[in-house]
This record gives sequence, C-alpha cells and structure tokens, in this order.
Amino acid sequence: MSIFSLITGRPGPSGFGSASTAEQVTEGIDASNLTAIVTGGASGIGLETARALALRKAHVIIAARNMESANAAKQLILKDNETARVDVLKLDLSSMKSVRAFVDDFNALNVPLNILINNAGVMFCPFQLSKDGIEMQFATNHIGHFLLTNLLLEKMKNTARSTGIEGRIVNLSSIAHNYTYEHGIRFDRINDESGSSTGVHHLSMEECTSGSIHDLLRRTPPKFERCYWKVLSGLQ
Repeated sequence: MSIFSLITGRPGPSGFGSASTAEQVTEGIDASNLTAIVTGGASGIGLETARALALRKAHVIIAARNMESANAAKQLILKDNETARVDVLKLDLSSMKSVRAFVDDFNALNVPLNILINNAGVMFCPFQLSKDGIEMQFATNHIGHFLLTNLLLEKMKNTARSTGIEGRIVNLSSIAHNYTYEHGIRFDRINDESGSSTGVHHLSMEECTSGSIHDLLRRTPPKFERCYWKVLSGLQ
C-alpha cells in the first residue's frame, strides 16, 4: 500500500483500502463454523477484530493479560450482538508459563481452532526483563507468540484435517521492521538496555516475529503450504 493509497483510502487489489471497515471486509461471510483466538483482543485493533468475527458468528476467544478489560470487551460485544459466542482467557505473552497455561485452558474448552490472530504487543516501554529474564518487548512480541503458535499448531492441523477447512494464522505488524539494524537482528544484544531506550528493540521484534513464524509454518506440511508474512497495519 502506497502513502497515497493510505491517505486517500484508495482500494488495493483486494478491493479494500485504509478506509475500509472490519464490517465491510467481512460482509457476507458466514463464520459460524469457525473458532478464532485473538491475542490482545480487549482493546484497539484486537477488539475490533474480535467484534467483527463475532458479528459474523465465529466463536471468538479473547486472549488478554488484563481480565477486567477482557470481560469489559466481551460485554461490549454482547451489548450489540446478544447471540455472539465470546469467551475470555487470561494470557500474559511475556511469561512462558502463562502461555502454556492459556493453551491448557483453551484445550479444556474442547473446541476446534481455525484462526489464530497474533495481534497483542508492546512497544517503546521502559527497559525491564520478563519473569523468564528476557527483555520485555522480545518476550512479549516474539517469544510469547512464537511459543503460542507452536503449542497450538497441532490443534489447528487436526481441525483442518477433520473439517477440510484450511487454517489461518495472522501476525499483525507494521512497517517498523523495515527500520531495524541495517545488518539484521542483533540476538547478542536482546537484553541490552541501551538498545531498548532507542526503540530499536521494538523494530527488531517485528522483523523477528513475522519471519520466524513464517519459517515455522513453511516447515509444517501439509495444511500450511501457503505462507504469507508481513501482514501489516501500516504501509508496505
């Protein structure tokens, strides 16, 4: 998408542009046979994504760190759509223990999984380490989503086999990954506080997450043969 198209809202090849709404994009879709997880679904783009999917009758799982906000998001969706199927589960992506607990809680629901939308993320936050001793942005934006995707892959593959419906994994990003270190991701400096203060860590995390999950899915036959990375919320 060019800057001109972004500003003017001019539709691209898909027929949609920056001015298109979630309801317009999903109009006419019957998702009643689909289950979707949306990380960070309690606010912003995640909430609107969850709302639109629920409107199209999908079973939506809002995965969020703040359960109060997640439950408020659920009630907001139900207020406009009383028949919406929405569940909320706690997920702190900065904690590998929390990610594993979320997957256990989701599996306990005994429902299929067709769609995983990795939307949650933090950026430009003060330097701190996660409970696992990893820089917070790297832990949340990359490690958490990568582990989550790995742990849910088998469920998605089984769903695809049993239903004949190809699964979808969407990683939300932006153009920020284009402005990281010129020589690539500095894995030896992930926990470097000086890099965090400049914001370069955030840019690297976007590049790392999109690329690594793309490579993971390319190695996962047969239901994830077509992998498209860099699904962006900004310019391309």
